[in-house]
Amino acid sequence: MRLKFAFTILLFSLILSIDCLNAQNQLSPPLPDDSKGFGAHDPVMINQDSVYYVFTTGMGVPMASSIDLITWKREKPVFEKAPEWVTPEIVPGWRSNSMWAPDIQFFNGTYYLFYSVSAFAKNTSAIGVATNKTLHPNSLDYKWIDHGMVVQSIPNRDLWNAIDPNLIVDEKKQGWLSFGSFWGGIKLVKLSPDFLSVCKPEVWQTLARQPRTFALDDTDPGDGTIEAPFIMKRFQYYYLFVSLDYCCRGLNSDYNVVVGRSRNVEGPYVDENGILLSRGGGTSVAKGNEDWAGVGHNGICYADGKYYFVCHGYDKHDNGRSKLIVREINWGRSEWPAINL
Repeated sequence: MRLKFAFTILLFSLILSIDCLNAQNQLSPPLPDDSKGFGAHDPVMINQDSVYYVFTTGMGVPMASSIDLITWKREKPVFEKAPEWVTPEIVPGWRSNSMWAPDIQFFNGTYYLFYSVSAFAKNTSAIGVATNKTLHPNSLDYKWIDHGMVVQSIPNRDLWNAIDPNLIVDEKKQGWLSFGSFWGGIKLVKLSPDFLSVCKPEVWQTLARQPRTFALDDTDPGDGTIEAPFIMKRFQYYYLFVSLDYCCRGLNSDYNVVVGRSRNVEGPYVDENGILLSRGGGTSVAKGNEDWAGVGHNGICYADGKYYFVCHGYDKHDNGRSKLIVREINWGRSEWPAINL
């Protein structure tokens, strides 16, 4: 009897361990694997002197370069060690030197790299910024200077999450930072003239959200699945791209990208049917197909007269590994973006 009971306990422990491992594999971004395409998560891309640079989620903010958008060379990460301002008191539960969802933009002779630090499914998060004069690692001017924290979210104080930053500079050269994941949706805040801090007095705006169950605790990410904003300007419109549904689940991911547009960077953003993104709207841009279980967390790169859509997708032909996807955007007569995956 005791032997049978011990065997039952052992079997239960083994099953529980396997279940926990499977859950971890589904929720954690797969490690880079370039055997069948460039392994990446939460990519953003920019062009300097005909060289394309990609920055992604990972240890120290991984960086890679390419001259043809096909073959990628992994460069040294932005940070060799975590910035001093990132402490367990600022970001409880943070994994050492893990940086999430970077954004890279160029303005007035300076490259601005915004990055986030957080713990999975918690809004104990913060966004930092670093600058550089060049992205070419072999240049004498290549040096990342970290300027510390820009935005912080605190549980039970903020119904939003300070991750997934994106810088947009409007026609008046005013800088704005959009960000957000789950909770109350996508936020926008005006930046100071140097783009290194929030402009005073602070004004927070909601650009987009998905329905969230009202009764949930404020510390719960909730079921309003929206994150990863990216704003770009084309002619008279600002376009706001966001990702919906779930990432980080391998073959079970159903990540997808929608878009809305506005004549004002502060919104309101509406989809092709005139529905506000702040009321759950969004025109579909990219979603899973026969090759990808889900695609999302996109950025836009303008180079050589072309707009490139950059995101990651979960490869159905490689056990759901997260891979870099780069596609040229097609613009119709109505000026809505379309992607051919």
